[in-house]
Amino acid sequence: MASTTSEISYLQVQKGIVADPALQAEWAKKRLVWVPHETEGFVSGSIKEDRGDDAVVELVDNGKRLTLSKDDLQKMNPPKFDKVEDMAELTCLNEASVLHNLRERYFSSLIYTYSGLFCVVVNPYKKLPIYSETLIEAFKGKKRHEMPPHIFAIADTAYRSMLQEREDQSILCTGESGAGKTENTKKVIQYLAYVAGATRQSKSNSPSKQKQDLENVIGELEHQLLQANPILEAFGNSKTVKNDNSSRFGKFIRINFDMSGYISGANIEFYLLEKSRTLRQAGDERSFHIFYQFLRGTSAAEKGNFLLEDVDKYRFLNNGYINLPNVDDANEFHNTVRSMKIMGFQEEEITSVLRLVSAVLLFGNMEFFQEKKSDQAILPDDRVSQKLCHLLGLPLVDFTKAFLRPRIKVGREFVHKAQNKEQAEFAVEAISKACYEKMFRWLVGRLNKSLDRTRRQGASFIGILDIAGFEIFELNSFEQLCINYTNEKLQQLFNNTMFILEQEEYQREGIDWKFIDFGLDLQPTIDLIEKPMGILALLDEQCLFPKATDKSLVEKLFVNHSKHPKFVIPEMRAKSDFAVIHYAGRVDYLADQWLMKNMDPLNENVVALFQNSSDPFVVSIWKDAEFAGICASEYSETAFGVRTKKGMFRTVSQMHKEQLTRLMTTLRNTNPHFVRCIIPNHEKKAGKISSLLVLEQLRCNGVLEGIRICRQGFPNRVLFQEFRHRYEILTPNIIPKGFMDGKEAVRKMIDGLEMENNLYRIGQSKIFFRTGVLAHLEEERDLKLTDLIVSFQAQCRAFLARRLYQKRMQQSNAIRVLQRNGLAWLKLRNWQWWRLFTKVKPLLQVTNQEAAIALKDEELKVVKDKLNKKEIEYGDIEKRLKQLSEERNVLQEQLQQESEERAEVEEMRERLSSKKVELEDMLTELNSKLDEGEEQVEKLAEEKKKLQETVRDLEEQLEEEEQARQKLMLDKVNVDQRWKKLEEKHAELADSYEKLVKEKKNIEERAAQLTNHLLEEEERAKHVGKQRSRIEMQLQEQEQELKKEKQMRTEVERLKRKLEIELEEQKELLEEKRNKLEELNSLLSKREEELTTLLTKSDEDSANNVILQKQIRELESALEELKEDLDNEKVLREKAEKIRRDLNDDLETLRTEYLEAADKTAISLEIQKKKDEELKELKRALESANAAGDVKAEELKQKYQKQVEELVEQVELQKRLRSQVEKTKNSLDIEKSSLAAELIVVQAAKAEADKKRKQAETACIELNARIAELDSAKSALAQHLAKAQSELDSVVKQKEDDEQNVSALQRKITLLEQQLAEAQDQLQEETRSKLAMQTRVRQLEDDLIESLEMREEVELKRKELEGQLDSVRVALADAKKKADEGVLQQMEEMKKKAQRDLEVTQKTLAEMEVARDRFERSKRKLQQEVEDANIELNNVRTYSRDLEKKQRRFDQQLAEERANLQKVVNERDALAQESRDRETRILSLNNDLESLRSQLEESERVKRMLQMELDESVSSKDDVGKNVHELEKAKRQLEAELQEQRAQVEELEDAVQIAEDARLRLDVNLQALKSEQERILAAKEQESEEKRRSLLKQIRDLENELENERRTRTGAVSNRKKIESQLMEMEQQLELANRLKDDYSRQFKKYQQIIKDMQHDNEEVRQSKEELANSLREMERKLRTLDAENTRLIEANESLMNQKRQLEAEKDELEDARSRGGGMNVDERRRLEAKIAALEEEVEEEQSLAELALDKQRKAQMQVEQLTTELSVERSTTQKLETEKQAMERANRELKNKVSELETSAQTRSRAQIAALEAKIQYLEEQYNAESQERANATRQYRRIEKRLADAILQLEDERRNTEQNKEQAEREKTRVRQIRRRLDEMEEELIREQTKARNLQRMIDDLNAANDTLSRDNNSLRGQRRPVRDTLLGGRRVHIRNSSPHDDLDSIGTEGSDMTDDAKRGLPLKE
Repeated sequence: MASTTSEISYLQVQKGIVADPALQAEWAKKRLVWVPHETEGFVSGSIKEDRGDDAVVELVDNGKRLTLSKDDLQKMNPPKFDKVEDMAELTCLNEASVLHNLRERYFSSLIYTYSGLFCVVVNPYKKLPIYSETLIEAFKGKKRHEMPPHIFAIADTAYRSMLQEREDQSILCTGESGAGKTENTKKVIQYLAYVAGATRQSKSNSPSKQKQDLENVIGELEHQLLQANPILEAFGNSKTVKNDNSSRFGKFIRINFDMSGYISGANIEFYLLEKSRTLRQAGDERSFHIFYQFLRGTSAAEKGNFLLEDVDKYRFLNNGYINLPNVDDANEFHNTVRSMKIMGFQEEEITSVLRLVSAVLLFGNMEFFQEKKSDQAILPDDRVSQKLCHLLGLPLVDFTKAFLRPRIKVGREFVHKAQNKEQAEFAVEAISKACYEKMFRWLVGRLNKSLDRTRRQGASFIGILDIAGFEIFELNSFEQLCINYTNEKLQQLFNNTMFILEQEEYQREGIDWKFIDFGLDLQPTIDLIEKPMGILALLDEQCLFPKATDKSLVEKLFVNHSKHPKFVIPEMRAKSDFAVIHYAGRVDYLADQWLMKNMDPLNENVVALFQNSSDPFVVSIWKDAEFAGICASEYSETAFGVRTKKGMFRTVSQMHKEQLTRLMTTLRNTNPHFVRCIIPNHEKKAGKISSLLVLEQLRCNGVLEGIRICRQGFPNRVLFQEFRHRYEILTPNIIPKGFMDGKEAVRKMIDGLEMENNLYRIGQSKIFFRTGVLAHLEEERDLKLTDLIVSFQAQCRAFLARRLYQKRMQQSNAIRVLQRNGLAWLKLRNWQWWRLFTKVKPLLQVTNQEAAIALKDEELKVVKDKLNKKEIEYGDIEKRLKQLSEERNVLQEQLQQESEERAEVEEMRERLSSKKVELEDMLTELNSKLDEGEEQVEKLAEEKKKLQETVRDLEEQLEEEEQARQKLMLDKVNVDQRWKKLEEKHAELADSYEKLVKEKKNIEERAAQLTNHLLEEEERAKHVGKQRSRIEMQLQEQEQELKKEKQMRTEVERLKRKLEIELEEQKELLEEKRNKLEELNSLLSKREEELTTLLTKSDEDSANNVILQKQIRELESALEELKEDLDNEKVLREKAEKIRRDLNDDLETLRTEYLEAADKTAISLEIQKKKDEELKELKRALESANAAGDVKAEELKQKYQKQVEELVEQVELQKRLRSQVEKTKNSLDIEKSSLAAELIVVQAAKAEADKKRKQAETACIELNARIAELDSAKSALAQHLAKAQSELDSVVKQKEDDEQNVSALQRKITLLEQQLAEAQDQLQEETRSKLAMQTRVRQLEDDLIESLEMREEVELKRKELEGQLDSVRVALADAKKKADEGVLQQMEEMKKKAQRDLEVTQKTLAEMEVARDRFERSKRKLQQEVEDANIELNNVRTYSRDLEKKQRRFDQQLAEERANLQKVVNERDALAQESRDRETRILSLNNDLESLRSQLEESERVKRMLQMELDESVSSKDDVGKNVHELEKAKRQLEAELQEQRAQVEELEDAVQIAEDARLRLDVNLQALKSEQERILAAKEQESEEKRRSLLKQIRDLENELENERRTRTGAVSNRKKIESQLMEMEQQLELANRLKDDYSRQFKKYQQIIKDMQHDNEEVRQSKEELANSLREMERKLRTLDAENTRLIEANESLMNQKRQLEAEKDELEDARSRGGGMNVDERRRLEAKIAALEEEVEEEQSLAELALDKQRKAQMQVEQLTTELSVERSTTQKLETEKQAMERANRELKNKVSELETSAQTRSRAQIAALEAKIQYLEEQYNAESQERANATRQYRRIEKRLADAILQLEDERRNTEQNKEQAEREKTRVRQIRRRLDEMEEELIREQTKARNLQRMIDDLNAANDTLSRDNNSLRGQRRPVRDTLLGGRRVHIRNSSPHDDLDSIGTEGSDMTDDAKRGLPLKE
């Protein structure tokens, strides 16, 4: 256990370090983010300052501050997410966070990390103790979340999924070379072999037996599976630059399992063996491991047998021996041979393989030479050939001849063809590669043969894929293309599985899911490689052409794929031929020898020799070989003389493509598990991670996208039946017995589990869960099973304990019996009588032995007869059993067939059911569309009716006008002339109107096209379905609008024609018509004003309606409160009933003692009756009050409902009037231009509106009065309630025991009232928000109407402008002819100018492109953040919606519980009433019983009297006959009374039975009511859900209307822009002459400005030149001073040096003198020494001064050099400025000349034209100014609308804040829910108390039954008492004596016997 914990420590994070609160506080304080870095990828930084879109960031490592864009920064997760095991749990999902998590875990030696659904592994480059068998045991059978990430967890998940789901699995280890794929593959095989090994448990425990002769014994299957890997690694792996054990082939290991989960076999397939590695290797790389192992691991004798040499002597091992760290090749060779023996290889097979390995090495040592005078190659030294022929069993002469002069067929003859040196070497290399490949293929087949066990049939398999990773070198060849193509396909499989298939399954199952395009489709690259006319297809095609070369292949690729987005043509200087864009990046390919590598040709002669070899192993591997032959036959030669053998071989690309297709098919049919292997660095160093390298691999592998879809999607899914079968234990009693649909059952289970809606989705056949939910359910299931097992164990233990206790009790009883018998024996053993008894007792049995034997014989005969019968029966049964078994087999076969047929039928049924569901969905959609169409038809019918009404009104008006026309026919002649003029104007207007209609149609069509185009551009990222539906809705709306406009136009046309006819007939009526028109316009304006007032009134009415509805709701809530109070009163009354029942119980106790206290019982009955009457009075009062309140509430409700309906009808009427008025307005707009009397009408309408407003105010006052009446009624109800409360309090005061319960209930009621008030406040807030939205919608409608009116005005003005433009166009044409001649030259100049502007714009466009790219990057990042935010927002919204649903559900439950409580109270009252009736009945029965008992007592008294009289009669014996007659009469009376009592008892029993039946009926009714309430609850929930859906639909409709309004507004703006553009185009020709003038003036001004700028620049240049000259002079002055200082310092230095030399000379002289004058005196010596010391000090000072001078000199020199460089720079700049100045002066002169020329030419040419056009231009400018003013008004109005939209957006933000508040409210609601739950618990307790009361009633009934039994017993006793009376009457006293004497004798006998036994016991002597 200790070892397991130490190993798991390498896999788990230390939680204490991660969850440090100090780190959390630091993170929150510093605002840490991730900053991009060039080498580290991302580094941590702290935001110090925000600057709009930028931010100032301080790097944490070095404190450096940077200003970066916020788009470049990435969020950092809190410290608690450091080293998280699953990166899907990260809150901030970005590249930096994923990289940081992997890096931190890698530094902690945590190499495995989950990334959503797959696992990421980083190569540690060191050994970790995390793969032992103890860890395998720890991971076995565990769930993913229970253990840390590990490859064992992935393998266990695949294994468990295979067993549970019976579905094939696959584990795909992918990644670059050196990432650790092979090692992880080995660990997967190790885990499966350990867990699923069938023989692991049954192996011998003795290690000695296991180790004995392992090399000679074939191992078990699991052991062989592990030992196959060393063989494959030895022959297929090698050392590369990236990896010391790189797999140079791909393999797919398929492990088969039987039905029990044990390994039943395995199979290995390999792909793309890099056989070219046998020939040559790159620098610092090795060939395959087997060569080095073979050369190092063999002994001297073996080397002699295999003809081996040193490593350096083999040409194919060109890098010599390269040692691998921590690897012993000799030891590895022995392990390889040992593994081959364990795999069952024979010694001959192993020897043959090693001989072939040696032969492959020797092939490289064959050295050919070229003859000087011919093309023939020669082999002067054939020692190598002899060795090869010895190893391969070939003839030497034929072998050498096959390479030097191969035999080929030319026509019908065979000839020998000479081969040159190059061709011979190529043939040798090709045959050596082919030998090694054939041997490797044979090895894999032999391994498969050993692993294929047919004794255990495989049911499922797990496939493990280990294939070469992506390879990108500087130049890549054909092998890299195949490898990269394979990885491309695997990555596409990963993308398809993770992203495409996952989302398609969501859509297939009908889940609400928006399809996400991650942009990871690799199909274009795959199509480029594999499709027809792809790279591989063109390669195969070129291989068939005889003259084809690698260059022709490249040219073919350029021709076919130059425009392909994934195909890149390199630059001319590049070494590569072409490049392909793979998912891992761009890969450059060099197509050198691709044709040869694809065909892989071989020498036919050598192959034939191999096929006829004396070595059977060589023959077996070359049998049935497919190859392309070398040397030409029917086809002409290529570079190496290759010819293709028809129908005998396939190219390498074809074979690889077929293998890859099979592999992909296999993988698609399995459930894949992906393991992404990451290489941390290219140096193969442990503990080092290259961030940029890891980032690139993460991007290529789609890790972030996988995590994102795992977080957003539902990766776990379970079929309905499986979910129900597995998790039904968590929801007991939820699903009723019997059949239920799986989907409905799952929905009920989910509701029972109270799971949030955001955590699951229910599809058509499966239920989907988010990550972690299924694991949580599994934990809950395990806990439930644990509880069940614990309880089961407890019951078992209790049963065993009870049985043991009974056994012990039996044993103790037996012990006591034994002890008692032993004690008795001890007492009796010396008693003589006992001894005599023991001696006599055996003698007594002798006489009975014969009889016993006879009986036994008879029994034996009977048993024998029975035995014979049983044997006969047994034989019959055996025969019958055989028949039944045969019949059973037949039935089983039939059952199997029927089960198969049933399965087929089930499948058909499922398909039909799914089809049925689809058809039902289609039917519902069609029905909905049909309903919409019917609604539209109804709307059109209503509009048609309205139009018909308007037509009738117009016809009436026309009839009136016809009458007036007949009166005014006399004035017709005077109006004819005026009418003709009007007719002409009307014709012109009609023509213009038709033109406008056409233009409007065109504009509308273009507007529709533009709106559709804009919608397509805006909605491209959204779903196609939604886009289509919106566009269809818009089209339908536009079509409806067009239909309406057409109808209106037709109506207008019809009216216009009528008016024309009338105008033709009328002449004098024109003035009157104008008056009438004025009157109509006034009426129209009045109606408009009335409409506006009505609209305002309708708005006010709607507001009042809302207020009234709110008041109604308040009143309803008040009524609900009253009902609740009534309920509380009923509860209190129930309490009183409880007390009364307690009194009844007391009454029952008193009833048992009624004989002793009858007076007390009567008193208690009177008290009970009084209380019952009081309670009945209270109940009647409460019911009357309740009924009155309900009646009033219902009346008020109906009253307000009627008012609301009336208001709605008024609003509808006003709307209809409004539509009619609009139609009449549109029909009269054409003739309304000359009318102007609207102000008076407006004032009148205003007065009318004020009047109506006052009326509305009076109506509001009336409504307020009604509300006041309601309030008074409410107060009256409250007073009545208070009165009832006081009366109830008077009752409650009498019951002191119930005061506490009442107070508790009141507290609960107040709490519920508070909750209800909060809910009402929330509802009011929602209604307020809804009203605000409605007002916003109305405002937007008003704005829309205004915009439409302005649009119409603009249209009219546009028409006027077009009319004026037509008149101007004629003048334009004339002016154009005159201006064309002079304009041509200016147009050329303008063209040049435009070209210059175009160049400038192109530059700006390039800059804009750069900015756009940056914006796109930031946009993508923001989209990702927005997606994450949307996910969080959706989660929050769903959470809030769930809370709201739960709140509504709990409110409904609360209301239903109240209703149920009310019903229960009513039922309880009814039960109480029935119990009271029963009690009264019981009391009456008791009274009857008392009377009966009194009668019985009376009868007994009479009986006693009669007995006395009988005795007297017996004694006196006189008057006997008379007494007998009287006694018989009394007897008859008593029998009649007894019969009556029996009838009464039967009636009592019937009453009790009736009461029991009533109780049962009440129980049944109660159950039915409960079910009905549940059904009503479900219906209410559904209704509330439908209301919510309708509200959401209304909101969506409002949003759609808002969107349509925006679109129409944008369409109007675009139309306006189009009109303006057309206007500008029409004005261009008009403004041409004006433009000439303006151009001249602008050019003149421009040139003047250019001259000014040039002068200014010249001045600046002059100033800068002067400044430069001054600085130059200053620098020269400084230079001179420095030179002087330098010379001075040099001179000082030289003088100092001279002084130094003098002083040194003096010092030397003095030292000489000192040495010479050794005998001089001490004073002289001291003086000289002092002088020497002084001189030395001076020398040191001079040296220091010299050094200082040198430093100054060096500094001065540096300053001089710096100044000279600055001087040269300044001189160059002055020269440049001088040249620029001269150029500007030249340009200035040229421009002045040009300006003067242009002025003269312009003045001469266009003076007359300008004078002629200035007036027209001025006129057009005025019109244009007016148009621009209107445009400005429109833009202002558009801005106003935009401002309103911004307000709406702000309001949406407020709504978001409200959602946050709702979340807080939801938290409060949670507390409320908990309180409600507590209340429900208390209600349940109350219900339990009610049940106890019911049980009390049952006890009462039982007591009644007991009383009935007592009565029956009394009756029986009476009968018994009557029997002796009758006997005395019939038989007399004699019978009594005869009956009593025998008893007396028996009594005496009994006493004697007792005396005798007592004597015997006392031990008296026996009497004879």
